[in-house]
Amino acid sequence: MKNKLFFLLFILSSCSMRAQITDPVATEVWSPEPRVVTPGAGTAVPSDAIVLFDGSNLNEWMSVQDSSAARWNVEGGAMTVNTDAGDIMTKRVFGDCQLHVEFSEPEVVVGEGQNRGNSGIFLQNRYEVQVLDCYQNRTYSNGQTASIYKQSIPLVNACRPPGQWQYYDIIYTAPRFNTDGIKVRPGFVTVLHNGVLVQNHTEIKGTTEYIGLPQNKAHGKGAIKLQDHDCLVKYRNIWIREL
Repeated sequence: MKNKLFFLLFILSSCSMRAQITDPVATEVWSPEPRVVTPGAGTAVPSDAIVLFDGSNLNEWMSVQDSSAARWNVEGGAMTVNTDAGDIMTKRVFGDCQLHVEFSEPEVVVGEGQNRGNSGIFLQNRYEVQVLDCYQNRTYSNGQTASIYKQSIPLVNACRPPGQWQYYDIIYTAPRFNTDGIKVRPGFVTVLHNGVLVQNHTEIKGTTEYIGLPQNKAHGKGAIKLQDHDCLVKYRNIWIREL
């Protein structure tokens, strides 16, 4: 009875407080004030972003194999996968982020399905947003361009023809683990491909495995990894904002 009476009084008090607000200024919030960020024009770099590749060098990157200097080929403002050098990853590590990546599939078409322009962008070195030439090229839907590999099919196919520059804008919220190593909140990712929404706050179920089910081992921040899948995919204008 006491609990019911308390609840009733709480509701009446709340309604009374709402009824007493007659001045719109009373609900204006002036502090804290969001900091100023200068946006870039189009896909240019925002003022608070970390530039991971500006077309001139690979200073922000290293080899996944042995942590030596990245050995992909840099020419004409872009880097091209070196199929003899393996995957590369950032020297810095990241968690929640906004990531912008531009890529171009080989103009000379070689192969089909998963063997045509295959690469990948791995968030925290674990969760792959697929890079593939799916312009008039059929493959399994949960492995096509802009899929969360083997987990989530993109809403649409927004691929441009081979040789044209394309881009991803990725908004990523990392999974959270407690002190016992148990995942207490999944990761989520939103992806725009060439300005088209293709992943809408998609839950990441765990690592994006080629064979088998997703794994969920506890981890902290991780590198951004670009995959060498024996295809001459090009990348340029890569930047990231930590959230």
